[in-house]
Amino acid sequence: MSSNSLASPKKIGVLGGTFDPPHLGHLKLASHFAKLLELDELLFIPSGEPWQKDADITSAQIRYELTQAAAIDLARAFLYLNIPTQIGIDRIEIERAGPSYAIDTAKALRARFGPDASLIWLMGADSLIQLPTWHCWQELLDFVNLAVASRPHHSFETKLSPQISKFLTLHQSDDLTTLVKNPFGYIYLDESLSVDLSSTQLRASLKSPSQALVGPEQIPAHALEIITNLGLYK
Repeated sequence: MSSNSLASPKKIGVLGGTFDPPHLGHLKLASHFAKLLELDELLFIPSGEPWQKDADITSAQIRYELTQAAAIDLARAFLYLNIPTQIGIDRIEIERAGPSYAIDTAKALRARFGPDASLIWLMGADSLIQLPTWHCWQELLDFVNLAVASRPHHSFETKLSPQISKFLTLHQSDDLTTLVKNPFGYIYLDESLSVDLSSTQLRASLKSPSQALVGPEQIPAHALEIITNLGLYK
């Protein structure tokens, strides 16, 4: 038997979002799960037409370039932390016409990586709470697993709707290795990471007179340089 046939299925982390702009919260979440799950690859997927966002969203191409820039800082952090996960910025939603639905992306990634790869969609607790507003949300676990990180003021216990509580009853696993061993179908809730940053708040700060107070401890340095040079969010 060849060494290739003995290889474990790939573990692919997926972090989708508007990334308008990408911030340290995104990078902390990515780093946390890349290390915890020993991901082979981490894909950032900027949305093309984020149908749940305001109309004045920054263009997809600029958000893609900002995400690419943020990934430079993340790659340096991975090198420092000795995390071997490969980082990719995927244009799948930017190049797909129409609204950017996570279910369409999950189906496409499953077709790309095959039936055995563990596809793990990374998100914060606020996204889990809002999951019933997503298009065909109950089909998502037919293609991926979910790894959910806590956020301040988003208690898992007190803010879950009956729909999500039932969803967790059916799919939650307290064993992290379940996500690694199964290609799809499970949810893992992680309460060891707490990130209190949002793109909405950062855009407001960048538009305010206190813009100078926004620094690389909030927005990755390379992305912040592009924002400054292009005069974005003013």
